[in-house]
Amino acid sequence: MSIPNTETTATSPEAAPGTAEKPGKDGTQRRTAVRWKLFLLLLVLVSVNYIDRGSISVALPIIQKEFNLAPELVGLLLSAFFWTYALMQVPVGWLIDKFGPRKVMTASCIGWGAATAASGMAGGFLSMFIARLGIGVTEAGVMPAGGKLNAIWMHKSERGRGATILDAGAPLGAGLGGIIIAGLIASTGSWRWAFVIAGAATVLMGLAVWWYVRDNPRQHRGVNDAEASYIEASHAAEDAEAAMDGSKGKRGLLPYLKFRSFWAMCLGWLGFNGVFYGLLTWGPLYLAQAKGFDLKTIGWSTLVIFGAGFVGEIIGGTIADKWRASGASANLVMRTLLGISSAIVVAGLVGVTVVPDATTAVVLLSVVLFFLRWVGLFWSIPSILGGRTNAGVLGGAMNLSGNISGFVTPIVVGLIVGATGSYTLALLYFVVPR
Repeated sequence: MSIPNTETTATSPEAAPGTAEKPGKDGTQRRTAVRWKLFLLLLVLVSVNYIDRGSISVALPIIQKEFNLAPELVGLLLSAFFWTYALMQVPVGWLIDKFGPRKVMTASCIGWGAATAASGMAGGFLSMFIARLGIGVTEAGVMPAGGKLNAIWMHKSERGRGATILDAGAPLGAGLGGIIIAGLIASTGSWRWAFVIAGAATVLMGLAVWWYVRDNPRQHRGVNDAEASYIEASHAAEDAEAAMDGSKGKRGLLPYLKFRSFWAMCLGWLGFNGVFYGLLTWGPLYLAQAKGFDLKTIGWSTLVIFGAGFVGEIIGGTIADKWRASGASANLVMRTLLGISSAIVVAGLVGVTVVPDATTAVVLLSVVLFFLRWVGLFWSIPSILGGRTNAGVLGGAMNLSGNISGFVTPIVVGLIVGATGSYTLALLYFVVPR
């Protein structure tokens, strides 16, 4: 079977409903690009996800003082989200495979928006802890659903970019969150109102997801026959390959547990997330306490550091797809890019512990995030291993392992800072999972 690789393929007498014919110079129908618009929406969605997820870190210097929290309790509070978020990954992945990503993602948005707003009404440590548990439960469906949509909507030659566009919302949201939440706190005079406003915006994002996302390209009014056929040709080729190697019949998680590639995916995601979540949760407080930054400076520094991660993620996905298109194997591409990433991240983190001035520390952390976020390539692996049938549950299993780092790292950092009064050993701890 021939799989088209140019943007002007697939002759068709009939476009999808609501879509006009767009003939190219040679008379063939030009493909629409709804799949890329859909993934730009997912980029915005994941960005909002991380703005809400990281909002507590930006407001933490104020919250810690208001609630009179010791470093150990701060670590526990920062980890609360990840407890329920991690535990829900496999169940929500199963729900996505059964009911489709559109329904799960919409419900997730509305639920986590309500939980974020509720966290702004917390009266102390316990009520804030419970609200953060609720945000973890409700946010759990977003990334596995995105991985499923990558398998459904993207041609296999585009999934590296699809994965990194999806995951690039993490550093983008973390970076913008510093500015947005700090700005909301300053303009409203209250961290509580900042959380309520962020929650309301998330509910609106849920409505946008329901309006635009579809579980099948043929169901979307904006997709013409050329784009749908292009995606389906890739699916057909993958199905044929799966039938030949006997993997087509696998359903659910259990059949994959015997493969090293599955465990490599999970352990790799765990290691990289140890660094990212450490910086996401404790980074603003580190800048405030170790470098003396005020709230405004924390916001801009967070934007620079995590913005570098966003740029690195997009570049990493583009390099991966172009390299694979030239004939390189997925194994070679993944191992090389992620190996380079690992070496530079370790060197950068060690460097941060020895540089004395704040500006150099921000520059080094920006370099760390730039190369760390090549890890977004991991979100193409569930669809590579499980195809469209099992991409949801495999993405959930991968995200479960990654978010073990999410609830362990904040607690460990809190214990280290509480015991030593310094962030040096905490930064070196980030190197351990690498």
